[in-house]
Amino acid sequence: MNSYPPPNHEHIDEQMVKMEVNLDDIPGEWLGYVMEILFEAGANDVFYTPIYMKKNRPGVLLQLLCSKNDIDQMKEILLKETTTLGIRYYPLTVHRMERKFIKVQTEWGAVTVKQGLNNEEVFQSSPEYEECKAIAKRQNVPLKKVYGQVWQALAKEKRL
Repeated sequence: MNSYPPPNHEHIDEQMVKMEVNLDDIPGEWLGYVMEILFEAGANDVFYTPIYMKKNRPGVLLQLLCSKNDIDQMKEILLKETTTLGIRYYPLTVHRMERKFIKVQTEWGAVTVKQGLNNEEVFQSSPEYEECKAIAKRQNVPLKKVYGQVWQALAKEKRL
């Protein structure tokens, strides 16, 4: 079976920027909103970690990865949409495995699987969650059963 779409050979080692802010006075609802707009603005990843800050106050460490070209836009969003008074950012290199997308058949239809390769050897396989979720809802079967069929198809086709 052919890859769909073609393998991504473009980014193996990529220069990026990690930006972070400590927040101890922001409503939780705002964090979800900030995450959405950071992704919409081009952030490659956005994540939160619970932390303890000065005077043992609970807080959140908001971190994001972005292109060097997006630093100013990300800074503006963080300053406008959070309660931070400052932003730390660092250059870093991100190593990405080559990716390819394949289709496998289940009794309910085809599912896309993203595979991570290193030197053409498959190291990771991950069924596309949204497709599996849609099948589970449409067929009224447990999500884990859909994933199980995908894993079985990968093993049967020796594509793990």
